[in-house]
Amino acid sequence: MKKLSIIYMGTPEFAVPSLEILCDQGYDISAVITSPDKPGGRLGVQQSAVKKFALARGLRVLQPEKLKNPEFLETLRSLKADLQIVVAFRMLPEVVWNMPPLGTMNLHGSLLPRYRGAAPINWAIINGETETGLTTFLLKHEIDTGDLLYQERISIGENETAGELHDRMMLLGANLVLKSVRAIESGEAKPMPQADTAATHAPKIFSDTCEIDFNQPAAKVHNFIRGLSPVPGAWTKLDGKTLKILRSLKDIQPGSGTPGVFSSDGKNYLRVSTTDGYVQILELQLEGKKRMSVRDFLNGYRV
Repeated sequence: MKKLSIIYMGTPEFAVPSLEILCDQGYDISAVITSPDKPGGRLGVQQSAVKKFALARGLRVLQPEKLKNPEFLETLRSLKADLQIVVAFRMLPEVVWNMPPLGTMNLHGSLLPRYRGAAPINWAIINGETETGLTTFLLKHEIDTGDLLYQERISIGENETAGELHDRMMLLGANLVLKSVRAIESGEAKPMPQADTAATHAPKIFSDTCEIDFNQPAAKVHNFIRGLSPVPGAWTKLDGKTLKILRSLKDIQPGSGTPGVFSSDGKNYLRVSTTDGYVQILELQLEGKKRMSVRDFLNGYRV
């Protein structure tokens, strides 16, 4: 049986394993669409992780500035793909997602309809979830609202960071994409509408909203820290400088003192008081410095 012809859309590292597994399984990738190059990097430009992989595999790469550009749309039509797949790309106009006969499939980093939006992995951890997952679904007008194809659950460790969860989900997501493509190809896929009443949201995260509020329980502060680690990083101020806390432990000890106060033995530990205990800092990054362990930090800094 002839394999499906696929146009693949993605940009960051998260989108690479899904493209790789489709290539390895012999699918016809007509083109890869990714973000335009950015200034900077060794060659004067910074290419997306997806572009680097696509070029290494000899795939055709398209990098439109605007997805409604008539020339780009004409190129897209001329490729006559059966299916489009989106993994960590950007919002598509209807003229793009509605083009292939089999539609456009998206991989999302949550158990939809929960955590619709740009930062599902971060918000699941910030909110203290012990489980999340991945979903494949077919695109339609409103963001992350299309009919569901398949879902895969994944547990969240109590000290796991967003970066660590991202890396586990990236690999699990590739297998889910392959499973979904095979089901679409064989006609076995049975799209199911989402229950909109159960929807929660995961809006984009900005650095200025990542300041830590220590006037909360230690567990909540700990979840906030790991949900924003490694980027953009939860931050506070120490001696007038921005201090990102990248790894922590919660330590519940009632009567721990005024929230937001740092304490240290100058050698082994650095902690900050919360409303019901402390947050022990394990890894941090002071403004203008590299990321380091708390012991390395205390070797050269007096708190």
